[in-house]
Amino acid sequence: MSTPKPLSIGEFVVLLAFMISIVALATDIMLPALDLIGAELGVSNPNDVQFIVSALFLGFAVGQALAGPLSDSFGRKPVIYGGYAIFLLGCAMSLWASTWEMMIAGRILQGVGAASPRIVSLALVRDGYAGREMARIMSVVMAVFILVPCIAPALGEGVIALSGWRATFGVLIALAVIAAIWFAARQPETLLPSLRRPFRAATLGAGLREVLRSRIAMGYTLATGLIFGAFLAYLSTAQQIFSITFDRGSLFALYFAIAALAVGAASLVNSLLVMRFGMRRLSVLAVLGLSALSLAFLGPVWAADGLPEFWLFMGWLLASFFCIGILFGNLNAIALEPLGHIAGLGAAMIGSLSNVISLPIAWLIGQQFSGSATPLVVGFAAMGIAAFGAMCWAERGIPRYG
Repeated sequence: MSTPKPLSIGEFVVLLAFMISIVALATDIMLPALDLIGAELGVSNPNDVQFIVSALFLGFAVGQALAGPLSDSFGRKPVIYGGYAIFLLGCAMSLWASTWEMMIAGRILQGVGAASPRIVSLALVRDGYAGREMARIMSVVMAVFILVPCIAPALGEGVIALSGWRATFGVLIALAVIAAIWFAARQPETLLPSLRRPFRAATLGAGLREVLRSRIAMGYTLATGLIFGAFLAYLSTAQQIFSITFDRGSLFALYFAIAALAVGAASLVNSLLVMRFGMRRLSVLAVLGLSALSLAFLGPVWAADGLPEFWLFMGWLLASFFCIGILFGNLNAIALEPLGHIAGLGAAMIGSLSNVISLPIAWLIGQQFSGSATPLVVGFAAMGIAAFGAMCWAERGIPRYG
């Protein structure tokens, strides 16, 4: 018996894009309201509102490690249903949160739940398609995924202006319910019972050991975590930087979208160049570019006591995000190279580990914010240099081109 193919390609792509964009939307839709949430819930340290972002990724790290292996054992649809149920519970907790602790617990649950549709959706593609057809589907899906951060803060600003910050979680609930109903009604199960594997805790341990034993996998996972840590620090502090440092809070959504487009442009450029120049060459150029740009920008930042000209900051941010976009496109792929025999489990372990590595880095950088752009620029420079060191350690020298 052959594995059933899901839907028509057109509907499948739209459904998939809708499902995986929930992580980006859950991250960014309430960014314009971080200070409002902190004020209403009695947060004394303004920098603590950054935990609203990082808590989501803490949950995502846990959910990511479990969702893939569980879907291999119990089927794709039950695990996605479970993920949506946990996500909806987390959104409801945040919507009705009366304490800061309840808000953070809700955000962690949102991350755990969002991991299932995000990760298992990729397995749905692998089950039904292969080769160039699979690549074509994923390219369209990821293009939509990249566009979501461009519109999410603007959507959040509109919702907050009309109904207050709690309504952003109501929007997430509504979209998750729509996605779950659509998925349940139209998408068949793609993993036949005969192809399912028993779920064992030992399987997760074996996957983790494989990653830890592979110098390439571990080195590039570390590099991914370092770069994502700097990026997550930006996500956590972006609203503060644009509003407090540069007094541009009224146009926060616009500037955030412009920066997000730089990551999308880099993903497109990477797809065009990677076959010619190789993942390692592009990664080396990007990480050195990120480090050099940030080190060079420290001069104007220090000269201006942490308050550089806004156009200089945006120029640095766009160039840095372009480098980060190149790195996001390649570091994970290189880390997975030695794990082809456990690709699904390996991807889950690498994704989870890199998220765990990134969280304390984002916290450390974010907690240094005091109205200056200096901590973010120093963080980007330091993480770029550290990531290059991790890549060199993985390759036992400067990464070879390929």
